[in-house]
Amino acid sequence: MAEDLCLSAKDSLIVKQHQKKNPLIFRMLVLMVVMVCGVYICSVCVKQIGGQSSVRLLSIHQVVEKPCVATNIEPSETAYVHFPKPKTFNRDECACNPVRNFAILSTQRSGSGWFETLLNSHMNISSNGEIFSVKVRRSNISTIFETLDKIYNLDWLTSASKNECTAAVGLKWMLNQGLVQHHEEIVEYFNAKGVSAIFLFRRNLLRRMISILANSYDQNAKLVNGTHKSHVHSPHEAEVLASYKPTINTTLLIPNLKQVEDMVNKSLEYFKSTRHIILYYEDVIKNRTKLVDVQDFLKVPRQELKSRQVKIHKGSLSSQVENWADIKKTLKGTHYRSFLDDKDYRL
Repeated sequence: MAEDLCLSAKDSLIVKQHQKKNPLIFRMLVLMVVMVCGVYICSVCVKQIGGQSSVRLLSIHQVVEKPCVATNIEPSETAYVHFPKPKTFNRDECACNPVRNFAILSTQRSGSGWFETLLNSHMNISSNGEIFSVKVRRSNISTIFETLDKIYNLDWLTSASKNECTAAVGLKWMLNQGLVQHHEEIVEYFNAKGVSAIFLFRRNLLRRMISILANSYDQNAKLVNGTHKSHVHSPHEAEVLASYKPTINTTLLIPNLKQVEDMVNKSLEYFKSTRHIILYYEDVIKNRTKLVDVQDFLKVPRQELKSRQVKIHKGSLSSQVENWADIKKTLKGTHYRSFLDDKDYRL
């Protein structure tokens, strides 16, 4: 028994002596264990923090990308309300302000240029001009759609563009610029994209013809300071252009009037399924409440609309052409005789 105790004491002494001899190794082992535990704990924390950050960033992203909602819009109008995301600029705080698409459908020398300047005087309307007067843009239906997409996405930038403040965006489009030719596809596009059509025609097609002939003459003559002017902004310029009096070919007069009349009637028939309004130049001049109707049609705040353009041909028709007697004789007894009316439409 005593011997066992001695051995035990001896073994204990040996262990203690061993520990005393190797304290550095023991401390290193403890340090390694602590480091391993620390690394593990840190990795777990980083994963949790990273996960929370991802969730937080995702939440912010979701808030930013949250789709705009059209409020206070009647269900029947929702198809005509859009929230464009232009590639060329940022709409900023107006990103969720609704935009309506429109197109002014007309014929040359029917007052569409004057009418468009009236619309563009509104702080929330952008009408980008006669875009399809450039042939390449109407060369086929694909180029037409590409152009329209840019316009209605607010990426077609002109002096008329209101950018982020735009509430109604459109263009001026003549019937003979691919509109009638591709009417089926364009009607489908208008209905799919929620495009509203504003028809603007001239009742007196004889006055329109005189305007066309005078404008065609000035393209070569350049009566105003050697520059061709389709529209003018001063009474003096208007007087200079009105000094030219065309001679109308009476043999082709009725066929030409009928051709334009048929084109107008066909366009109204083709586009009757679209949301549209029909205006006549003479009515807009005589009754400016028609401009209120247009603003209501586009759902923009009512404002007084102004234009700097000055009317070129004023006064009686008999004073605007060289062969008035022949014209009067040709139209008398036809349903075009009403065009002989000498009413003066002033701007």
